[in-house]
Amino acid sequence: MGTPDFAIPSLMALIEDSYDVVAVITQPDRPKGRHGVLTPPPVKLLALQHNIPVFQPLKIKNRDFFPVVERLNPDIIVVVAYGQIISKEILDLPPKRCINIHASLLPKYRGSAPINWALINGEKVTGVTSMIVTEGLDSGPILLKKEIPIADHDDARSLHDKLSEAGGRLLLETMSGIKSGTLTPIPQDESEATYFPMLKKSDGLIDWTKDASEIRNRIKGLMPWPGAYTYLHGEMLKIFKAEVTSGQWPVVSGQFFSPGTVVELNDNGIVVAARKDCIMINELQMEGKRRMTAAEFIRGHKIEKGMVLGSNV
Repeated sequence: MGTPDFAIPSLMALIEDSYDVVAVITQPDRPKGRHGVLTPPPVKLLALQHNIPVFQPLKIKNRDFFPVVERLNPDIIVVVAYGQIISKEILDLPPKRCINIHASLLPKYRGSAPINWALINGEKVTGVTSMIVTEGLDSGPILLKKEIPIADHDDARSLHDKLSEAGGRLLLETMSGIKSGTLTPIPQDESEATYFPMLKKSDGLIDWTKDASEIRNRIKGLMPWPGAYTYLHGEMLKIFKAEVTSGQWPVVSGQFFSPGTVVELNDNGIVVAARKDCIMINELQMEGKRRMTAAEFIRGHKIEKGMVLGSNV
């Protein structure tokens, strides 16, 4: 059971290791893009390439779908970023249980966006966890964990790719341990648990009264979706890459700049004051325009020192 790109390495690992994948259960095809073209999930495409039957229930908890899973008679169900709540009836069906690969070091970062929130919160290490799925949200007993360091240049896209590949490897290690009977499930410590919600478009709005490091972490954590943004001349300005200008407070040449104020313009970036230190914007995109470097943007748009970013009026 899986849906997005994150689940691809896990399904591929099972296929390449000669597991008998009797079926793939994934989300229904959804409209995508500006023209709303009905698009299948990535996991469905991979399954069809390998002649694996695919099922796409609108609601897997619908009682009418349980007999479908029952007829498949699975020894084990693997769940990787499926995106629906699975009924207890299905969870109890396979003799080897239902296991999940989650993109955090549980019990930290339960929820649907652990990669993004780890970056937003400035974590230096994250990882993947295999666990037994229970009715609680990401709260089942832990089987194995693998730590993955977060590099300074990582954003949500690059970290996603690292963790998805690590998840595939951890899945094979977990499956091997289940077959040999060498894994002992360990209950999660609820006192250590943290939960972070699904991302919303509004999470991308930059608060310039935060420290520059916090703003940069948010830009990295929200790339590519929902994307970090501010406003210039009342129009949305998306920010894709930025860096903290080390050691600079928002006092430049003896002048204090309030948060959100453009402090300097140069070929390397647009320097904007934060509460502490400044942010240098390297890549950005005006609403309805193409993505460009700061140097290109400065040459083609009305922006100058002293302007304040953030107002959408």
